[in-house]
Amino acid sequence: MTLQEWESLCDGCGRCCLLKLEDEDSGEIHYTDIGCTLLDAGTCRCRDYARRQRKVPDCVRLTPEAVRSLPWLPPTCGYRLVRDGHDLPWWHPLVSGTRATVHEAGISVRGRVSGTEEEFETEELPDRIVDWPGRDPEAGDTESRDRDPQSGR
Repeated sequence: MTLQEWESLCDGCGRCCLLKLEDEDSGEIHYTDIGCTLLDAGTCRCRDYARRQRKVPDCVRLTPEAVRSLPWLPPTCGYRLVRDGHDLPWWHPLVSGTRATVHEAGISVRGRVSGTEEEFETEELPDRIVDWPGRDPEAGDTESRDRDPQSGR
């Protein structure tokens, strides 16, 4: 897979750009509704993708190697789906042909981000935990994940 092909697996949902908290005892990952400083909550894209790791040193570069071991990738993530041997869903831009479907399907963070990390104090983070980024709204079963609700397929 070329770098361009690999990068195209990103559906542009922005879920991986939400701050996450890890329970020290259980290792469980909890998503918050707080975006990274570079997350544009309207487009669900990075404001400075090319220089993101210089500006946000703990930004994780999603390489094939990293994707194999990251426990926090959302269940809807194209990288995770490919890693786990699943097809991309109907709303993924590579399937639908448009970036709009990730928003239309309710997968993206658009309208759900309360602010960026600069707007919250560390002690506020536990109060910002949300469960929707860790869920697939269509995943009643593997068939529903791949079904286009408009066509029923």
